[in-house]
Amino acid sequence: MFRRLAAEFFGTFWLIFAVLGTALFAAGFPTVGVGFLGVALAAGLAVLTMAYAVGPISGGHFNPAVSLGLAVAGVFAWKDLIPYWIAQLVGGIVAAVIIYAIASGKAGFTAGGFASNGYDALSPGGYSMVAVFLVEVVLTAAFVMIILGATSKAASPGFGPIAIGLGLTVVHLIGIPVSNASVNPARSIAAAIFSQNGALPQVWLFIVAPLIGGALGAVLWRYIVAPGEPQEQLGRVE
Repeated sequence: MFRRLAAEFFGTFWLIFAVLGTALFAAGFPTVGVGFLGVALAAGLAVLTMAYAVGPISGGHFNPAVSLGLAVAGVFAWKDLIPYWIAQLVGGIVAAVIIYAIASGKAGFTAGGFASNGYDALSPGGYSMVAVFLVEVVLTAAFVMIILGATSKAASPGFGPIAIGLGLTVVHLIGIPVSNASVNPARSIAAAIFSQNGALPQVWLFIVAPLIGGALGAVLWRYIVAPGEPQEQLGRVE
């Protein structure tokens, strides 16, 4: 179990380090940077690379909503859910701490939003709480369905991380203008801790909505899309 939790820690660390780092350092650097397309690619490539690197050890969840979804789908042991959540949260927070330490080394640095998620005035496009909640549920559900399909026994072996990484890229392309794209409670909590724009009181939405979306995606996959089909285990069911 230690190796599995360590893999989840490092995988989540790398995902959140990539997203926050790209958003803070490269998105608008120096005057024209990679923009939200670059942030979306960073998220997708981070998941893709870590899925290959440590996915065979832990299943490559890197996201509490994904772990919940896989448990609902019956391919991950419920008893391992809380330990995975803890490893993911710690990995995300450590990534945010290091990003903050790097960013604060520049004269005149202010954390501002710190690439946090939000609704209403904190939404990049000014979207309402309801709109943000809906997009987070739908995008997380779709992402979990992509994971289950890409790693099923019917899928081409070895290509799952590519589909998952591309899927997360699309999720961010849609979600960044609306909510700054969470679909991952660990990512939202880590960023909100250091934000100075009032994101922390709104972080509840980015915990609840992705968890609902993860469970919904698992239910849709298990009982509607692929009823009765055995799935490749992404976590050991003991």
